[in-house]
Amino acid sequence: MDNHYKPKIQKFGRWFSKKHKSRRSRKQLSDESGDEYEEEDNSLIMSLDTDPCSLTNQLRIFVATWNVAGRSPAGSLAVDLDEWLNVKESADIYVLGFQEIVPLKAKNVIGGEDLTEATSWNLLIGQILNDKCACRWITPMINPVTSVVEEGEGEVNNCGRYKLMASKKMVGVFISVWINTSLFNRYSISSVKVCAVACGIMGYLGNKGSVSVSMLIEGTSFCFIVAHLASGEKKGDEGRRNHQVSDIFKRTYFTRDDHCTPRPLTILGHDQIFWFGDLNYRLFLENDLARELIKKQDWIALQEFDQLRQELGDGGVFQGWREGNIKFAPTYKYSAFNSNRYSGTFPSLVEEKQRTPAWCDRILWYGKGVKQHSYFRSESKFSDHKPVSALFSTQIEVVRSNDIGSSKRINGEASSTLLSLITKDNDASPSNGKMP
Repeated sequence: MDNHYKPKIQKFGRWFSKKHKSRRSRKQLSDESGDEYEEEDNSLIMSLDTDPCSLTNQLRIFVATWNVAGRSPAGSLAVDLDEWLNVKESADIYVLGFQEIVPLKAKNVIGGEDLTEATSWNLLIGQILNDKCACRWITPMINPVTSVVEEGEGEVNNCGRYKLMASKKMVGVFISVWINTSLFNRYSISSVKVCAVACGIMGYLGNKGSVSVSMLIEGTSFCFIVAHLASGEKKGDEGRRNHQVSDIFKRTYFTRDDHCTPRPLTILGHDQIFWFGDLNYRLFLENDLARELIKKQDWIALQEFDQLRQELGDGGVFQGWREGNIKFAPTYKYSAFNSNRYSGTFPSLVEEKQRTPAWCDRILWYGKGVKQHSYFRSESKFSDHKPVSALFSTQIEVVRSNDIGSSKRINGEASSTLLSLITKDNDASPSNGKMP
């Protein structure tokens, strides 16, 4: 029997026993008390007929982040993307976050938004996700104002497996959300909103900051935040990052479709939240010692010096948030494009910046019903950062209205039990000439 109905069946049973406890008590009932029983009858029946049926289903969500160092997507990148997106182990939803999809030069930071690079990335991502269907597909045109794909606008054809649901760019920070088309036949997906928060130079330029997407899948709300925080490995630089995290929390909000609730929806107002990107937290450790631990692949020892882990433990930022176990090498900074060597490995190369390797690229989550199955980096040489990914399963609340007479209202066992109790009640009622 569906767990949703067990309390109602039990309540109905207790009511039946109380109502027909004995012939004597039944005879002593006044007309007033009979009315009370009738009201309780109606209350129980109405609750069974009108209460929604809440079910719990699971979704697989692939979340990933990549700082691409200002490089434009090229055709040869498709092989790297295929490995990064792990298409063989497909998910229901792909949420991809990028940083520096354009070089962080003054003209890009101060000038107007140019969607050319974002469109190029979306085209390439769509080809990778839909490459197993041997047919042409069309990517939706993104509205440069709302950056949300309108329902029915530019949908992929029947062969396409994934549809671009939302996309938002702010200078170099970019988010792209793709949903398996089968989900539209199974669930209600609504209230898709986007938000951008600039907190870079002087606190308001978009060279640093976040872009976010909010959406509602049935009765569960999701929020995805892609962030690029302040760089720097000097002591005290983590304070600037902490301040930017706080700023993003305060300034990120989404308008509601429900006009009865005028207050906007904040990040923490969602059921399930994912925060990822180049968070830029570094290692409180000398360069030589860090590299020695990396050679030994002693990730546990290395994490003792990780700024973000320390902040999570101290409650400085992201209080109550979670991150999976890190079992991969630091993702930044690699010496040059097409290289697997950390920058500064050879001191004689004076043109290379001396950087202590660090886990700059991270994925965090918050909320109930979220389980992480994998947390890994990919080995693309496209950038001086390695892409980082995580696969999650999430529980969503599926609400189905209980129309009277509908087969969806009550499962077979519950229906049979209720029918039996109601029949007994009718047989035991004085109007039928019978008493228990």
